[in-house]
Amino acid sequence: MTGARAPGAPLGRDAGRYLLPGETAVVNQRRHWAALVRPGVRGVPVLVLGVWVLALDPGNRVTVVLGLVIALGALGYLGLAVAEWWIRHFLVTKRRVLLTSGVVVRKVAVMPLRRITDLTYQETLVGQLLGYGGFRFESAGQDQALSQITYLPDAKKIYDDISELLFPSDAGSRGGGGEDEDGSPLVGRATVVRRPAPTGDGRHPTGPIPGFRSRYPRPR
Repeated sequence: MTGARAPGAPLGRDAGRYLLPGETAVVNQRRHWAALVRPGVRGVPVLVLGVWVLALDPGNRVTVVLGLVIALGALGYLGLAVAEWWIRHFLVTKRRVLLTSGVVVRKVAVMPLRRITDLTYQETLVGQLLGYGGFRFESAGQDQALSQITYLPDAKKIYDDISELLFPSDAGSRGGGGEDEDGSPLVGRATVVRRPAPTGDGRHPTGPIPGFRSRYPRPR
């Protein structure tokens, strides 16, 4: 297993407080800036409209108030979108997957790694051009809050890191040590002893006991 991945975003106090003592983040990432494109497409034209209405007739109190309401509403919408982008963190440790979100109401979704039964990596054409992708987690046939993670930068590297946590390398198991399917080390596994087949008279032929030397010579 490789070492911890260098975090892609600073692990601030807000995201770090959800980690257990001694728990470190192997993956720590905010969403790609492309996640702000949709709120920008919605909010910026409204903001421009509010400024236009505000400047349309400065002497008219109605248009001034209406323009201020529209502009402030658009600014509030864009501010919440940026704050949500800043706060949302995707964290993966050696035991859990976490997703922090929410500006007014904080929400932390957690999924143990051992509960993940399937991991799907997906990258759209736009994501390939801009450098982001997403994941789909499945856990024992249940609908989880972490089932869909989108707009993750460097998603291929994150996919490799999560795959190494879920499926550690079994190269060492070909030698004396190694791990079982559930990750437990294969220590002291018993050696299978094959007994020789019985002869025609029903007796089992015996051989010398390994490591034992008798004082009496065997008859020839």
